[in-house]
Amino acid sequence: MMRVAFIGLGNMGGGMAANLAKAGHEVRAFDLSEAALDRAEGKGCNRMASAEEALDGAEAVVTMLPAGKHVADVYRKSVLLAAPKEAILMDCSTIDVGTAKTVAGEAGFAGFTMVDAPVSGGIAAADAGTLTFMVGGTDEGFERARPFLEQMGKAVIHAGEAGAGQAAKICNNMLLGATMAATCETFVLAEKLGLDPQTFFDISSKASGQSWSMTSYCPVPGVGPDTPADRDYEGGFAAALMLKDLKLAMEAAQAAGAYTPMGGEAEELYQRFVGRGGGTKDFSGIIKMIDDSWIAPAEGGNVK
Repeated sequence: MMRVAFIGLGNMGGGMAANLAKAGHEVRAFDLSEAALDRAEGKGCNRMASAEEALDGAEAVVTMLPAGKHVADVYRKSVLLAAPKEAILMDCSTIDVGTAKTVAGEAGFAGFTMVDAPVSGGIAAADAGTLTFMVGGTDEGFERARPFLEQMGKAVIHAGEAGAGQAAKICNNMLLGATMAATCETFVLAEKLGLDPQTFFDISSKASGQSWSMTSYCPVPGVGPDTPADRDYEGGFAAALMLKDLKLAMEAAQAAGAYTPMGGEAEELYQRFVGRGGGTKDFSGIIKMIDDSWIAPAEGGNVK
């Protein structure tokens, strides 16, 4: 059993911390939200009154925070000052590559080993311990972080040096956002051309148009496996978070001089969807904006 400081207990962090506690670690949890602390305590974590209290004597540190500015602030004001130098530092937030590299550099200068380890999988995977971790950092850092990450995920992959985990995450989610938008507009077109959605799914999911967005996360209610579409697009991966990741990808593309027209179109679409009040809906709910007449099918019936 190891003493783990876990800072950031939101929708993702709460489940991740609970899985570390379930694995037998002493998880010392902190969040600014009392409700989040209540939930973590109920799942076996030890409630701490401050980040510094959580960090005291920690052998490992996990942070799961909203944005780069929060990560930089927490590390500069708390982690790098209060954590033992022997602790392995793991930031699992999704942030910009530049901040990830800067904070990792500051941690290394202060004598720490740190990795950036953003995740893919959503809330259900965080709760189930089936996340995929994309890890940036040294070989030593990866090997030290891996035992903890494996207790929260099904796959832990070393992407490269510091910042590479964040690069992999935003590239993956740019692909996901663009693919989902294309999948949604394709279902709308197929319906308008008179195709039954289930029939189209049966064909496309076995043909060259197949993708994860089509086969595993179909945006049409009642078609394919159970997805947020079957729950009025509640739960899953919030469209506002997809928009955040697409913005990070576009910022990275601009900095790298990469031409990403499909990523840019996806960002524009999700910006409109969030602006119309869809931010808390699952990102596949963008189908409702692409075709406002799209409604859940009657049992045994078609979408329209």
